[in-house]
Amino acid sequence: MRQLAELGTREITLIGGEAYLRDDWTLIAQAVVSHGMRAGLTSGGRGLDRERALAAKRAGVDSVSISLDGLEAAHDRQRGVRGSFVAGLSALAELRDAGVGFTVNTQLNRLSLPDLERLFDLLVTEGVQGWQVQLTVPMGRAADRPEWLLEPWELLDLYPRLAALATRGREHGVVFWPANNIGYYGPYEALLRNRGSEGDRIWQGCPAGTYALGIESDGSIKGCPSLPTQSYVGGNVRERSLRSIWDETRELRYTRDRTLDELWGFCQSCYYRDECRAGCTWTAHSFFGRPGNNPYCHHRALEHERLGVRETFVQREAAPGLPFDHGRFEIAVVSAGAATAVRHLPLVE
Repeated sequence: MRQLAELGTREITLIGGEAYLRDDWTLIAQAVVSHGMRAGLTSGGRGLDRERALAAKRAGVDSVSISLDGLEAAHDRQRGVRGSFVAGLSALAELRDAGVGFTVNTQLNRLSLPDLERLFDLLVTEGVQGWQVQLTVPMGRAADRPEWLLEPWELLDLYPRLAALATRGREHGVVFWPANNIGYYGPYEALLRNRGSEGDRIWQGCPAGTYALGIESDGSIKGCPSLPTQSYVGGNVRERSLRSIWDETRELRYTRDRTLDELWGFCQSCYYRDECRAGCTWTAHSFFGRPGNNPYCHHRALEHERLGVRETFVQREAAPGLPFDHGRFEIAVVSAGAATAVRHLPLVE
């Protein structure tokens, strides 16, 4: 915590699994706060009972984000455990009663999309303060279920819906908070990112190793907690200082030192390449095994639509079964009619 504070860290989010399965999780949260940083927690909500909610309050946890990936059927299917959705709602109630701020985060995929508007209504009813959404990529349980993933051209229908929900959020006090693979220079960018100063309202490049980092449970340091361990760990805080890992290692400096020569595919020739630098590193690597070409981009989908074509994913390799692993995909460009007619994988378990 001292080293993080010395780097200028302002906020630390404890994640898991479930961080509160550690006996010392409140000591960790207290250490965050005592070093002048904001302490948050992200949770699936299972086991976040009254005792733990009150413990979070006493430890100084500022806000807890509960995962609700659609309504009950869609959420429980993604989580793989029946009762997960009900547990998430129960956690919201316990946090509310304990006086801890709470938000919700949601995966956007073929399972959750039919639920978005009704889920928003539920968030308003529950008094949720903020809603973070992100597009599901082929990692975690989705690594083995490519049929859950949205095709790039499906963003054309998704973004008007998100814009409408962001507008409703303003009316009901629910702050819409897009994660790092949402958006990119479409007509709704300012609305979706409408927070803080004017400069915060457009995408300004991948934050991994720029103003974010991830610490794994064994002390391994990488630029973003979602990035695959094998390719992006720059060192271990048990073996060298956090400052030296941040300042000196290629893995942590990657986005700071990235050049346009490292972009490929559509992103290499994109009008916004200087500012965007191919969007979210995690998204690109999860699909293609390397960064530099982001398939989940609104501007990109709009450009292909203008040309009468659409991009679709073709899986080439399955996930090998390692921590933070992913499959490998390629992009096929087909006519708009062919992409709409062929949604190649059914929703089956």
